Amino acid sequence: MADDIIFLHAPSVYDFRKKPIFYGPVSDVVPSTPVFEMYPIGFMTMSSHLEAAGFRTRIVNIAVQMLQSKDFDVEKRIKSLHAKVYAIDLHWMPHCHGAVELAKIVKKYHPDAIVEFGGFSSSYFYEELLAMPWIDMVMRGDSTEIPHVKLMQALEKGCTDFSNIPNLAWKDKDSKVHVNEVSFIPDDLDWVKFDYGTMIKNTMKHMDIKGALPWLGWDKLPMLSVFTVRGCSLNCAECGGSHEANKRLLCRGKAAFRSPEKLAEDIAAAGDYLKTPVFIIGDPRQGGKDYAERLFKNIHDLGVDNHIAFEIFLPAGDEFFSMVNHYIGEYSMEFSPDSHDEVVRLAMGKGYDNRSIEKTVTSSFNNGCTRFDLFYMTGLPSQTRESALDSVRAAKGLWDSVKKDDGLFIYNAPFAPFVDPGSRAFEDPEKWGYRFFARTLEEHRALLENPSWKLVLSYETKWMNRDQIAETSYDCANELAKIEFEAGRIPEEMYTSRVERTEYARDVMRRIDEIMTIKDDIERNDKLWGIKREGEELMNSTINNKKDLDWLTGSIWSNAPRVAAGLLKSYLPFNRGKRRICQ
Repeated sequence: MADDIIFLHAPSVYDFRKKPIFYGPVSDVVPSTPVFEMYPIGFMTMSSHLEAAGFRTRIVNIAVQMLQSKDFDVEKRIKSLHAKVYAIDLHWMPHCHGAVELAKIVKKYHPDAIVEFGGFSSSYFYEELLAMPWIDMVMRGDSTEIPHVKLMQALEKGCTDFSNIPNLAWKDKDSKVHVNEVSFIPDDLDWVKFDYGTMIKNTMKHMDIKGALPWLGWDKLPMLSVFTVRGCSLNCAECGGSHEANKRLLCRGKAAFRSPEKLAEDIAAAGDYLKTPVFIIGDPRQGGKDYAERLFKNIHDLGVDNHIAFEIFLPAGDEFFSMVNHYIGEYSMEFSPDSHDEVVRLAMGKGYDNRSIEKTVTSSFNNGCTRFDLFYMTGLPSQTRESALDSVRAAKGLWDSVKKDDGLFIYNAPFAPFVDPGSRAFEDPEKWGYRFFARTLEEHRALLENPSWKLVLSYETKWMNRDQIAETSYDCANELAKIEFEAGRIPEEMYTSRVERTEYARDVMRRIDEIMTIKDDIERNDKLWGIKREGEELMNSTINNKKDLDWLTGSIWSNAPRVAAGLLKSYLPFNRGKRRICQ
């Protein structure tokens, strides 16, 4: 039986298996590989709403399947799928190459089907996307669950005029573009159907666990996520999810929150299926003075036994962390100061001092935190090479401020390959000292085909050019490994291995630079292919030990009894503590 809508997730570059690409360290601090195979959580919420409205949905992660097997035939897979609508996410810019190429393949085998794009980057570049003959629609905005239901209902009725579908930009039968207003901008998120059960049931229905994995290896080390907010109250200069970027891209003038009570129910419901860490997306303090306390109290009252992890955007102290410990017990957290240089942070819109960073770290471990991930980056406004190295050197003081067995993990990696379109820095690069190599969608797509991660970077700054950003990233990696070893955090063999790996990666990058000076296309391509295998060996952990990002947990297979019990509960009315039954 055909599906009504299939959500497809593409790799960053198509087909990365057939291109001599050296990825480098751009994804060293995220769960996915440099292919960026992690699909957005919106796939699940949109699927939940559509299924509740009676439509058949499916999530197919093409990127994961390409990573699972070098022999996986993408075109054969696409040809075997059947749906009225193929919805492809272009949320963040690193997918702009693969997403468009996947759309071409869908149109090749399903010319009468609708190819639709959505996500932050799609909302920004919707005009360029709709100029492409293989893309029919772009759903703009950050809350497209209800617009999708309206769209599918219109298609079910045989409509060809979609003027009444909010947020939709579309082409009619004559290829004329129509742009509907982004008018569905809800003030809160309590209406969103957030149900991991939908994803699990669909996976079982289609008998396709591999094809539906959120990212490669998720089945072995699963992690669940819930969201507090759409939009943001902060205005960090480089962020495409900042307040100003949300207003520009998504017409969202203020952040919309999911109530603490509803969010706690989401966490409890997710825990019915898997006893694995649950990551709370968005600083829970953004929702107001008592939002975080209400959230953690409700999690406690519902008897959630999953490990809780969360992020904060601003420093915190004993009052906050003691409250978390009181209700949750042990927990993990993430914090991204981006730089230890207060001048750099201020330039980015983060006006807190270094003392508050140290206080945040020490207060958390004094109040039940078992793991604290802290992130610095290279390639920021006002950041020189010495400034970047000073951020790494600051790790010594932070590690010295806590006990040796406290789980403080400090990372340093290059800033993302692209500055987010819609961010203040992207819109006004001179003010933040950026020079861009790409402005349009097509220019970003072209950058992704470069063989070296350094040449993919869409930017350089007044303080560091591309070469300096790349070299400094490797220097920072070595300095951080040395400090971590001297602090007694890693054994000597691990320190030596990390430095050797970093220098190996640096050498590969430099050799690619030399190869790129060869004028003969055939000779240049042959030499690039000659080092492709070396690049693949460095793919997952270039300058950081990516295994540090893993939370220890059981696989989905070890959770099978819990999954079964969770599915049974989803079909039967029940009560659990103060948990309400969702209507």
